[in-house]
Amino acid sequence: MGKPRNTTELQSLPSIGPSLAQDLRDLGFRAPADLHGQDPEQMYTEFCELRGQKIDRCVLYSFRCAVYSVTSSDKDPELTKWWNWKDRAL
Repeated sequence: MGKPRNTTELQSLPSIGPSLAQDLRDLGFRAPADLHGQDPEQMYTEFCELRGQKIDRCVLYSFRCAVYSVTSSDKDPELTKWWNWKDRAL
């Protein structure tokens, strides 16, 4: 059985692999466009609540990167790398 189509679409985003794509689906996001205008910090808080534990902040950085990639029309290539979102907010 193959991956759900929308998980593959989410994986087209920078910083989103199979595991994070599933995490985004668990949060209710089905396609990259669903992330447009979202607040990565709120997404991260909801994700920690969903999992019932504090999650590594690298997930927050990946959420920031993914939201940036669907929100920005003039993308900085350096900001399509999750690790460049450590000390940066949208």
